[in-house]
Amino acid sequence: MVDTSDEWITQRVGIRTRHVAEPGETVADVATHAAAKALAGSGLDASDIDLVLIATCTQTERAPNVASRVAARLGVPGAALMDVGVSCSGFTHALAQADHAIRAGAATNALVVGADLMTTVTDWTDRTTCVLTGDGAGAVVISASAEAGIGPVVWGSAPELGSAVRIEGTPTRFAQDGQSVYRWATTQLPGIARRACERGGVRPEELAAVVLHQANLRIIEPIAKKLGAVNAIIARDVVESGNTSAASVPLALSKLLEGGEVPQGAPMLLFGFGGNLSYAGMVVRHP
Repeated sequence: MVDTSDEWITQRVGIRTRHVAEPGETVADVATHAAAKALAGSGLDASDIDLVLIATCTQTERAPNVASRVAARLGVPGAALMDVGVSCSGFTHALAQADHAIRAGAATNALVVGADLMTTVTDWTDRTTCVLTGDGAGAVVISASAEAGIGPVVWGSAPELGSAVRIEGTPTRFAQDGQSVYRWATTQLPGIARRACERGGVRPEELAAVVLHQANLRIIEPIAKKLGAVNAIIARDVVESGNTSAASVPLALSKLLEGGEVPQGAPMLLFGFGGNLSYAGMVVRHP
């Protein structure tokens, strides 16, 4: 549909494959699949969950929200239900909110999901963006524990540059100013990521894994290099999944953990960034 090639895409952004939802499949559908898997792996029952947070920016329904739809399908009774709309950094924002709620005693077990169907808002005539997007979802369950497994969040934004990433219009379409995003990400974010490590009590070289928003390899690799995480596995799920917005961090994280690539108890940096331009990062321990 556009003047490009597999070779150009691979060289420029590193993406080899992407996944597209079935016709009629919704954000709630993919979020439920991921949430059910995370819940099963946690050893908890649906009735144990008292907070559900869904990070997404591509839902078409306004009410009931995606969190409500997922809770109903899983049989989660009476939980607090919220959608978090911070696009690409939505999952790490939601994870921080769940952590804060548990620390404050407002929740005990939280289900946190990142889910986006980016292909539903893709402009297939724009060759600068249509080669990036994919669909997916990832989820975690977090619970109160004697020892903290999630470090303090470092989060913020550069709203004066917020229009550099857009999902707007009729019909709603994704667009971005790629060079502006690249400059911001590669010059500003490494220092912020180091602050997240400091707040989490680890040095970058002590990290076992770095899971950044899977924007494209031209952004992921410079940030990781400038961070100085010389001993860490750098998540590169963008090669397999493309840019899945709020789903990218939990998708990449789940693949690292399921593949046995990170030792238990090891520190990992999760760092989401993108639309608004917002960011949120924290050090977590492999459970």
